[in-house]
Amino acid sequence: MIMAVKLGSPPLPPPLMGMTVAKKRGSGRVLLGAYKIGADTGSAGGFPSFLPKEVEKIKDPFARSLAQRIERLPVKVDCSEGCIMSSCVKPLIQSDFNPVVLLHCFDSSCLEWRCTYPLLEEAGLEAWAIDVLGWGFSDLERLPPCNVASKRYHLYQLWKSYIKRPMILVGPSLGAAVAIDFADNHPEAVEKLVLINPSVYAEGTGNLTRLPRMLSYAGVSLLKSIPLRLYANILAFNGISLATSLDWTNVGRLHCLLPWWEDATINFMSSGGYNVIAQIKQLKQKALIICSERDQIVNYKQAVRLRLELQDASMRLIPDCGHLPHVDKPSSVARFIAEFARGDCN
Repeated sequence: MIMAVKLGSPPLPPPLMGMTVAKKRGSGRVLLGAYKIGADTGSAGGFPSFLPKEVEKIKDPFARSLAQRIERLPVKVDCSEGCIMSSCVKPLIQSDFNPVVLLHCFDSSCLEWRCTYPLLEEAGLEAWAIDVLGWGFSDLERLPPCNVASKRYHLYQLWKSYIKRPMILVGPSLGAAVAIDFADNHPEAVEKLVLINPSVYAEGTGNLTRLPRMLSYAGVSLLKSIPLRLYANILAFNGISLATSLDWTNVGRLHCLLPWWEDATINFMSSGGYNVIAQIKQLKQKALIICSERDQIVNYKQAVRLRLELQDASMRLIPDCGHLPHVDKPSSVARFIAEFARGDCN
């Protein structure tokens, strides 16, 4: 299976033309200490204590900065099991526009958004970066089911508890399937969709559901291996140095070092995964598809097909860019999202 693993330390993203930081008046207001009750930051100023200690080795300044903002919020998922302390990055401002909620790729984390997230805040948007249940840095010591229905319910409970307004839901790669599934089942929670190099035409995890347990664990161990993650970086990006690629690999596999990662991943893979083909034509939300000119993982024809099958969709192309434009070309992605959120994207 080819994964879009992620993450790097590209040059500092240039400021967005025509976009300013939201002030206390006007387009937004600063949120100080919002939702602190019950939150787990676990840090006195450095990295949160629940992150693997290997976070200290990461050199990417954007990843280091965003990692320091990760918190765990209690999300109630079951009357008997109580809450899951769920990892995310919360907004510092509340905007007059509906919030932007950022999902991530398969087997990734909110750190995937480290380059684009600060630009969205600079643009005055209320942005959340959320770890999908089973991936990222949530506390899964008491392992819940990590199938599609559980991921959807967890996201809904987080939205219902903290966000509480219709959102612009953003999903890259397999995260686009997560977004489509959620929007179809909870249309009241989603105002618009942004789908980035969307991987939405796979019919689940296929034969992986029938693997013997021993082979499943062997495969998952390979999934977090440094050689495979390096190979994924080569597919996802163009012309990166070995030193940069190694650092990106450290960022991309950081969540894999949590003790429950293997069990959670196998739980998802054996459950059948995402198959949203039948849901696409049912969506009524306005959608923006962002695709990359040089994506070596998701074929451009799939984005064109998706554009035709959605009821109300537009498309933007980012030139000279690989599978993860929110890492590779963060200024373009932030600008497209901001325009779409504000309603000035034709």
